[in-house]
Amino acid sequence: MMMKTNGGQSVGILGTGSYVPEKVLTNQDLEKMVDTNDEWIVSRTGIKERRIAADDQAASDLAYEAALKALDASGVAAEDLDLIIVATVTEDMSFPSTSNLLQDRLGAKKAAAFDLSAACSGFLYGLTTGTQFIQNGMYRYVLVVGVEVLSRIVNWEDRNTCVLFGDGAGAAILGPVEDGYGFLSFELGSDGSGGDLLKQAAGGSRRPIDEKVLEDKSHCIYMNGREVFKFAVRVMGNASENVLEKAGLTKEDVDFLVPHQANIRIIDSAVNRLGLSYDKVVVNVNKYGNMSSASIPVALDEAVRDGRIQDGDILVLVGFGAGLTWGAGAMKWSTKEKK
Repeated sequence: MMMKTNGGQSVGILGTGSYVPEKVLTNQDLEKMVDTNDEWIVSRTGIKERRIAADDQAASDLAYEAALKALDASGVAAEDLDLIIVATVTEDMSFPSTSNLLQDRLGAKKAAAFDLSAACSGFLYGLTTGTQFIQNGMYRYVLVVGVEVLSRIVNWEDRNTCVLFGDGAGAAILGPVEDGYGFLSFELGSDGSGGDLLKQAAGGSRRPIDEKVLEDKSHCIYMNGREVFKFAVRVMGNASENVLEKAGLTKEDVDFLVPHQANIRIIDSAVNRLGLSYDKVVVNVNKYGNMSSASIPVALDEAVRDGRIQDGDILVLVGFGAGLTWGAGAMKWSTKEKK
C-alpha cells in the first residue's frame, strides 16, 4: 500500500520522547548464558549491549515514561490528546489494549485509543495512520508510541536470537505544522507469504499456551535469520527510494536516515544504496539491540535531543519487520505547531 500526503493539513512531529529500562545486558553477560562471544555478536550484528525491563515493568510502563517526555517536549497537554496509537507485539495483555491502559494513566480523558500490530514496522504504520486522522480534520493531536518488552518472549537458550533483542519505548506527538513541513510521503507494505520467517507461533488462538508449547518454547521468537536478512536488505533500500521519489526528493536531499535498528549490516546496506555518509545516519543498535517498534522512535528522539536534527532537515524513516512488513516516511523536520 502506498500513500502520498498530498492535500489537507500538513502534519509533523511536535515532540519526541523515549525510555529504556535501567538494566543493561552486555555481550559478556550473554557469554555466561549461551554458547556465544562478544566478537561473534559484534561482527555479525553491531550490538554490544541491550536493555532489559525489570520484573515489575510491562509495556504500558515503558510507554508511559516515553509519552510523558514527548508531551513535555511538544507542549501539548495529555487532556488535549485526541487519539493514542500504541504499536507493539508485546502488549501488557491481550485486552484491554495497552493504549487504553496508557490513556488512563496519562489522564488523556478525551482520547480514543487502540493498539496496532505490525512488529518492527509498527511505529511507521502508526505515524501513517495518525497523520491521516489529522489531515482529514478529524483530530488535532495524536500520540504514537512504539514499545516492546521483547525479553519476555525471547528464548534465552537460542543463541541465534537471544543476542538480538532489547526492551524500550519511543513516542511522538503528531500535530499540524506549517505548509511544506512535516510528512511529505509514506509507504507501507506487506508480504504475508513470508510470515513463517519471523514469528511467535504460540500464544494465540491457533496454538494456545499449554505444556507442550512451554516445553518446545514455541511461544518464543523464531527467526530464519538468513531469509529475513535478504528481505531486509532489499526492502530497506527500495522503500527509502520510493518515499523520496514520491516526495519529489533525491538521495542528495537527505540530511538524516533514521533506520530500524535491527542489525548494523542491514543498516550499512541501506546507507550504501542511498550513497549517504555515515554522519547522516542515526545508529544506536550497539547500545540497545533490536527494540522492534521502539527502535526508530528511540533513535529519532536521541538525535533530536542531542541537536543533530534541526528545523528544515530532510529525514527518511524506514523499517521492516515480521509479517513480513515494511514502512518508510519522508519528512521535512519542524516541531513548530501551526496555530
